[in-house]
Amino acid sequence: MERRKFLRSAGLAGVLAGASAPAIVHAQENIRWRLASSFPKSLDTLIGAAETFAKNVAESTGGKFTVTVHAAGELVPAFGVVDALQQGSIECANTAPYYFFGKDEAFAFDCAIPFGMNARQLTAWMYEGNGQKLLREFYAPYNIISLPMGNTGAQMGGWYRKEIKSVADFNGMKMRIGGFGGRVLAKLGVVSQNIPAGEIYSALEKGTIDATEFVGPHDDLKLGLHRVAPYYYYPAWWEGSAQTTLYINAKAFNGLSNEYKSIVRQAASDSHVVTQARYDARNPAALKQLISEGAKLRRLPKEVMDAAFKASREVYAELNDKNPNWKKIYADYSRFMQAQYQWTPLAEGSYDQYMAGQKL
Repeated sequence: MERRKFLRSAGLAGVLAGASAPAIVHAQENIRWRLASSFPKSLDTLIGAAETFAKNVAESTGGKFTVTVHAAGELVPAFGVVDALQQGSIECANTAPYYFFGKDEAFAFDCAIPFGMNARQLTAWMYEGNGQKLLREFYAPYNIISLPMGNTGAQMGGWYRKEIKSVADFNGMKMRIGGFGGRVLAKLGVVSQNIPAGEIYSALEKGTIDATEFVGPHDDLKLGLHRVAPYYYYPAWWEGSAQTTLYINAKAFNGLSNEYKSIVRQAASDSHVVTQARYDARNPAALKQLISEGAKLRRLPKEVMDAAFKASREVYAELNDKNPNWKKIYADYSRFMQAQYQWTPLAEGSYDQYMAGQKL
């Protein structure tokens, strides 16, 4: 069975409790949604999550429910999607929620927090823990329904003009960093900036910034960042994983039939799996190409990692004192993560470590 037919067969049959799928689907009205992405067309994996979602919805409804995908800037600016959703000028968006930490730091839980969960752990929290429940409560005042729709996996630690040898090398550095990893880096002396993907290369080339992080080899290669900052560090402690999310205007979602709501949920879930698989499949070859074109691969010194971890604990303590949304979600998030890291290194971690040392 083709993956794209998942809702026309067993999946939809289960949702509709045995009813005839074509008869039900054709009974729904024609619907057209506009999806604004926070990503440019050149980043095929990130905007590809939205395109996969839109294709699933159209195929699952025989073309009666269509979603048009618009790259960053076509309908609204990259960082304008939350405001547009609240105003009802678009029906949905795909974005990295931590872009909006300036509105409330708790947005970041729907994407990544420094020294947070890896991709599988975060997915477990979202689907089997309290993640989606807590985030639905958080998003309610914003008139937003959220669904996981992709994960990059652990990211790379960015591109730098100069080699990083100690914590002191961060003092005074101007760095583009998404989310609020920049708030942690500020404690190390970094001046952070949140720049849309399409503007990063020029900012680095002009010297507006000294360093940048984005995602990982596949996306970074497309942006050409190695041409203007050769030192490529890992890992991104600020993004042990990064979830991209489908935001839906609550009124638009609640106006759907139950059948269409199920289609939207399952289409987003399918895109979540596909997007993560694309990163895992494409990053190895991209990393080889980056190195062949002059990228200098380096691991962040333990001194830097330890200093950043300490700084992150300070930031979280401050947020617990002043942000009730953060405190509520972080309590559950951290409990879940603690249990995960008692389990993950035991089986998977030890297996991966052994296999990495073998000649395959």
